[in-house]
Amino acid sequence: MKWIDTLQIAEALYDKFPDVDPEKIRFTDLHNWVLELEDFDDDHGRGGEKVLEAIQAAWIEEAR
Repeated sequence: MKWIDTLQIAEALYDKFPDVDPEKIRFTDLHNWVLELEDFDDDHGRGGEKVLEAIQAAWIEEAR
């Protein structure tokens, strides 16, 4: 996965952290959790605020 794969990342985070409320996570935690995903393989520095916001929004939708 790359940073651009926001929906796929959100689905993986939902599966890995089913008890986490994605509306209450800090972006620093979100960034670290994405980096820890098994299938994630992208430049760690490219996960800026706009990308993290998109991932969080997709995760919120996934959790509904």
